[in-house]
Amino acid sequence: MNILYTTNQNFLPQVSASIASVCENDRTCPEICFYILCSGFTKEDKEKMTSFVDGYAREGRPRKVCTIDLEQMESYFDFSFDTAGWNPIILARLLMDRLLPDTVERVIYLDGDTIVRRSLASLWKTGLSGCVIGAVMEPTCSRKRKAALGLAGKPYYNSGVLLIDLRSWRRENTGREIIQYYQENGARFFAPDQDAINGSQKDRICPLSISYNYPNTYDLYRYRLLEKNCDYPIPSRKEFDRIRQNPHIIHYLGEERPWRKGNTHRFRQDYLTYLNKTPWAGQGLEEGWEKYFFCWRIFNAVMKPFPMTRLTIINNLIPFMLKKKHSRR
Repeated sequence: MNILYTTNQNFLPQVSASIASVCENDRTCPEICFYILCSGFTKEDKEKMTSFVDGYAREGRPRKVCTIDLEQMESYFDFSFDTAGWNPIILARLLMDRLLPDTVERVIYLDGDTIVRRSLASLWKTGLSGCVIGAVMEPTCSRKRKAALGLAGKPYYNSGVLLIDLRSWRRENTGREIIQYYQENGARFFAPDQDAINGSQKDRICPLSISYNYPNTYDLYRYRLLEKNCDYPIPSRKEFDRIRQNPHIIHYLGEERPWRKGNTHRFRQDYLTYLNKTPWAGQGLEEGWEKYFFCWRIFNAVMKPFPMTRLTIINNLIPFMLKKKHSRR
């Protein structure tokens, strides 16, 4: 089984916790190789990561990690781009055909802010029905944003967890196609790689269960709103409630993340449990978030009777906050 991450040094503890969660829940898998497209890793970082992953190896069940340095993302593209406040390393997943060994024919991509709670065997074996990419639909994407990508009435997918048929990706030049779409649209999107994947691969992404990419938005909004906001079917209410109780992969989207002091994320303990199995165990929580989360809880309480209004505010606030963050650099 091949797992891919993209990250910079600042996110190393989170990626390590995610890797620990894979290793802890897939002890019987014959082989797992982790590929990390990274920037800013020191020699010591790499040595600690290698030793940590090697510690999960058993006779006949190797566990390996391969770090691939990407210090200047701009050098991999022949055009200038604006990632709208996101770290440019997010675009690295579009280069997987060039950067991963030719022997890698299938890969699971995981964002660094994910935690795996059960074996990934079921995801790894999932058929893609002739598609190159498998992904989980994101029901909170605004219809305005989808229309701008030519997706009116079509599903929009989150790129935080992807199942990739890399052999077909290479054969069909999927990476080049996505990058070309990004360039032709001014290399400027709200979510650069995610929007480009959705816009260029419409009707060619195989939907995966929301259990494989469960963000806290599913806890913040009621089923009726998610169903209403979608132009395509989502799981039945019974299935949705079942997944909500015990999702397969947690995706810590948004600001309320378990490594920030004062957070009340429902699955915060999952992250801390796996972090404590890494060389970065005991790392303190990020300070300075208490007032933010106090205001966040007031906002959620006030907006609870008005979920659609809340969703509209959030969809407009995120790009503003990203631009503000980017302007401070």
